[in-house]
Amino acid sequence: MMNPSAGLLSWRRTVIVTVALPLMISLAVMAYAWPASRIAPRDLPVGVVGTSTASQHAIEGLTRNKPGGFDFHLYPDQASARAAIKSREVYGAFAVTAGNVTVLEASAASTSVAQMLTTAGQQLADHASKSPTGNAAPSSATSHRTTAGKRVATAPRVGVRTVDVVPSSADDPRGVVFNSALLPLTICSILIAVLIAMSGIQMPVWRRLVDLFAACAATGLAAYLVAQGLLGALPHDPVSTWAALSLTMLAISATGVGLITLIGSPGLGVSAALMVFVGNPFSGITSAPELLPKAVADIGQWLPPGAGASLLRGTAYFDGNGSGGSIAVLVLWCALGLTAVVFGRRTPTPTVELIAGDGPGADGTSTPPVVNETPAVSSAPAHHPHPHGRHTAHE
Repeated sequence: MMNPSAGLLSWRRTVIVTVALPLMISLAVMAYAWPASRIAPRDLPVGVVGTSTASQHAIEGLTRNKPGGFDFHLYPDQASARAAIKSREVYGAFAVTAGNVTVLEASAASTSVAQMLTTAGQQLADHASKSPTGNAAPSSATSHRTTAGKRVATAPRVGVRTVDVVPSSADDPRGVVFNSALLPLTICSILIAVLIAMSGIQMPVWRRLVDLFAACAATGLAAYLVAQGLLGALPHDPVSTWAALSLTMLAISATGVGLITLIGSPGLGVSAALMVFVGNPFSGITSAPELLPKAVADIGQWLPPGAGASLLRGTAYFDGNGSGGSIAVLVLWCALGLTAVVFGRRTPTPTVELIAGDGPGADGTSTPPVVNETPAVSSAPAHHPHPHGRHTAHE
């Protein structure tokens, strides 16, 4: 006769395989693909050099082409604009004159934004070249014949010059290695949390914290040695960059250990879903936070993967400029996770339950405690009854 409970478990497994698992995979694919399909500038901070008529026309042209796409900052000269790019106030700047458009960009901040600014600069130059020049000097103007036989003055051809103020590493010019490092970094941090929180080994809290800090520091160093030592993707400030990697991993791992300590095994699923399937695709590391939908960008920068990516760019290319907010976010997640580890409840491990005999058996009954049935062997000499005992019995 078939066990009803076995049939119920079989149907439950079928539902999980055919319904729950495809749904989870669909949500994971959407989490990664949907933000990528909505990439566009949204209040992207860029600079404009000068307040001349040409600069005003540039602002009007960019606003017309991308309504709400740019947040303009005015600078008196190119030196000020370059300083703003290096301090991460803006992603780039446009310096527009009567015959030239200079695009100042930083491919280290985002190769996607750098390409976008280059395209926008070319569009400005094309628009200026097609516009009639009411103020242009006759000697510099060109003309073309209309259908009525008249000659109409047009603007001279406007050139475009691109200057990469903060370039990416020569070994990683497109930032592919840098962008590819975040996902394995997040997954390794989750694995650290699993090894520390679910190993089944009883240890005091301080020992667990020491292992957590040591694992994140060692793994961060290993990641840096691979990313920079072998691939050359993190070219500047090695100590700060190593610290950024380790702090990012600590924030993710501490959150995982804290959730597992608080709610047990489901904490692993929660931390993995939060960091891998939300934090990674919402981080904007492959583009820029300002190119993602605003709600997605805000969520991503408040999670460790997004904050860690921003901090890593700051230490590897910008001397740590603009990294204060990212450090604050990572420290906050570390504090929350470590607090949960210290004050969370202690769930007994399966090994302890088996020895204690408190867990249910296969038939639903309680398993009796394990008792060592091997007789104890004493090292003391055996005690023999006194021979007078026999005489007393006979009597």
